Amino acid sequence: MTKPRINIATYLTLFRIFLVPILVVVMLTRFEGKVWLGVGIFWLASITDFFDGYIARKRREVTSLGKLLDPVADKLLVSAAFISLVEMRLAPAWMVVIIVGREFAVSGLRQVALAYDIVIPASILGKFKMISQVIAISLLILGEEFHFLWVPGIVFLWIVLVLAIGSSIDYFMKFWRKTGDVLLIPQESDETGESNET
Repeated sequence: MTKPRINIATYLTLFRIFLVPILVVVMLTRFEGKVWLGVGIFWLASITDFFDGYIARKRREVTSLGKLLDPVADKLLVSAAFISLVEMRLAPAWMVVIIVGREFAVSGLRQVALAYDIVIPASILGKFKMISQVIAISLLILGEEFHFLWVPGIVFLWIVLVLAIGSSIDYFMKFWRKTGDVLLIPQESDETGESNET
């Protein structure tokens, strides 16, 4: 029996994770041309987000490892970029806290749903949020050198914030409709009176 190998789509996801610390170092280090390099790395990582999913579906190579790593890579990339922008004083910390907090909250709900073999599809708001995030982060990075781009970047950051809140509410409502009855069922206990929940 042939041993399964990591496919191209998963390699792209791993490459995206590999780019995250490089992006942070570039963004937080002062040198000439850093904004172009930073945006280039961020765009390259964002493009792999599209192609890993496309290749996996096209070649019918969707794997459990890929499903696990892809959202982790996305959140690492976006969180690292936003937190770096806060450190660079290009983005308000309170907005970033809400946006990043939303990412981890939705991830938690998704993991609970998967534990019950329930799949909650991504909403159109979430897809618009992802596009807005790429635009906002790109403009804010460039805004460090080209100051006229900072204001449009903040405008898109507000759009991201609104979409993040809206999509999280939409996701929670879908989550509760599909899992609410299951989650309210009392857990069975063993003879010691302890719950079987781990």
